[in-house]
Amino acid sequence: MIDLEVISAEELTNLIGSIYNCALDPQRWQSTCQQIAEFSRSTAGGIFVHDLRHVQNKQPFVFGYQPEFLQMLENHYAENSMAAASIGSNNDDRRERYQLLETRFFQEVLKPYGLQDMVCFPMVQTAERMISLHASRSENEPDFQQRDLNFFKILSPHVCRALAISEMLDIRTARSEMLENTLDGLVAGVFLTARDGQVVYLNHAAECQIKMGNAIHLVNNRIVPTDLAARNALAKAMEEAARDDAVVNMGEHFVAIPAGFGGGYIATLLPIENTRRHGILASFAASVAVFMQDPVQATCIPGDAFAKLHGLTGGELRVLLALSQGLSGTEAADILGISEPTIRTHLQHMFSKTGTSKQLDLLQLLHHSTPPIRTLEPAH
Repeated sequence: MIDLEVISAEELTNLIGSIYNCALDPQRWQSTCQQIAEFSRSTAGGIFVHDLRHVQNKQPFVFGYQPEFLQMLENHYAENSMAAASIGSNNDDRRERYQLLETRFFQEVLKPYGLQDMVCFPMVQTAERMISLHASRSENEPDFQQRDLNFFKILSPHVCRALAISEMLDIRTARSEMLENTLDGLVAGVFLTARDGQVVYLNHAAECQIKMGNAIHLVNNRIVPTDLAARNALAKAMEEAARDDAVVNMGEHFVAIPAGFGGGYIATLLPIENTRRHGILASFAASVAVFMQDPVQATCIPGDAFAKLHGLTGGELRVLLALSQGLSGTEAADILGISEPTIRTHLQHMFSKTGTSKQLDLLQLLHHSTPPIRTLEPAH
């Protein structure tokens, strides 16, 4: 059993609790590192990040060091990180302590700034960076003893876990924000719902659909179509999609959501749980994804890309885009200033290039190549 002479059991428990609080609020590392320093009778310390890729030392949560000292680490000793300098001391080994005093690191970095001794414990190490916990004593304090090192050894695994949890949460938050940005770019309204039907997330298009209020509303934070038959059909579909075996037994599920004066949306339901999609959307605690698409809403046509993919000429592409707007051959000919036989000739060439045999198939191919993203509004 390790004999601790620097802290009581109750104080140790409270300190470890403070360490884990830092996982949820990294700004607490500053005060927690100061608590660690107080119990270890250190005059300075904190969390250091050694950026191995860019060869830099960063000090996000440090205290007690002179700014010039930290600047020296940043400018002159970044290529030889403190964690790799074997700066932890153990006074039971007088030869090791003597070797530390003779190092350039001690002579040029520690001693000029009144630091007599320093301990370093690497916490997290990857190919790109190393995060370490440091504590220092001034020349007016005794060197760190074995009992002090034992104290740090007890804290080290807890600091490691807290840093790992914090990093995982940061990654999840970043992924969540990236996913939100992606969903906000879709033309379709996206509603992510929990098992009980409560909406836990809706994208920009979904918010617009709710504000229009012609086909769907949010009532008690649930999707409620204005049409009674659609309301019952959507409720039944969502109940089936939220079942544990939904992914196995449920194929594509579509529900028509008519508006009161014509038009409306097609709702596509996608079960999330028990699939890899759950991992992607875990941050939203979602069970079912509901996509509301206006079937007549125009999306941005990837004309140039489609033309390059299939080797269409400029004239052929203009004919295709005109026909994609619902124009007849005669109307397209009038708008483009060409004859109907020319329209038919362009169509035959496009059939050959795209592997289609009729106009409907060609237009469907273009539609399937259209990204489901909304056109950005011009800046005002």
